[in-house]
Amino acid sequence: MVHKNNCIVCGEKLVYKNKSDKVKCYFCKQIYESNVQCVNGHFICDNCHSLPANDLVKQFCIVSKSEDPIEMALILMRNEKIKMHGPEHHFLVPAVLLASYYNLINDEKTKIEKIEEAEKRAKSLSGGFCGFFGACAAGVGTGIFISLITNATPLSQKEWKLCNMMTSKSILTIANAGGPRCCKRNTFISIIEAVKFLNEFFGLSMYIDQNIICEFDHLNKECLKDDCSFNYPKER
Repeated sequence: MVHKNNCIVCGEKLVYKNKSDKVKCYFCKQIYESNVQCVNGHFICDNCHSLPANDLVKQFCIVSKSEDPIEMALILMRNEKIKMHGPEHHFLVPAVLLASYYNLINDEKTKIEKIEEAEKRAKSLSGGFCGFFGACAAGVGTGIFISLITNATPLSQKEWKLCNMMTSKSILTIANAGGPRCCKRNTFISIIEAVKFLNEFFGLSMYIDQNIICEFDHLNKECLKDDCSFNYPKER
């Protein structure tokens, strides 16, 4: 569930000590002196608490060692900076996929470069893109991801084909899920489709648990409820 009070990672109460200790920030992994942690040991530094959404996404994805993009997306979407709906999801999708991919192949330097480039490209994808342009920008984010890992350009051949195939698969699955828009649902769908695509066309074995239970339905007044495949565990 989304935690707006207490610890923003797990929702448990904060513990205040008389003596400060060295603690690691959950998002940026930097070491600080603090007398505050939650009962589960989570600590968020003041800088990460105050970062804009895209900066938080970038910083977390750069330092994370996770190879599971769904896990990373859920951690980020639980943060209050990531709203129920919004263009931050357009960057979040390629960012968690790039982080997981480059963690999987153990290429830290390239990961940082590609995430920074993904942020620049995602800024072109405005809010309301799904309704006004006829293509959900979370799905377009998967095309950005494939374009970046293949170094595609408008003059590429195989790489051009792959990134357009990726986008088309994501958009079709999002379209079949139906409207109205839900940035959480479309983020889940996009990441799942991207992992399937990676494993099929790139010979990787990236694993995610596809039986996702949405934690955000109570924040979405247009939620499809039982008509959403993430409303309850379901084999796909």
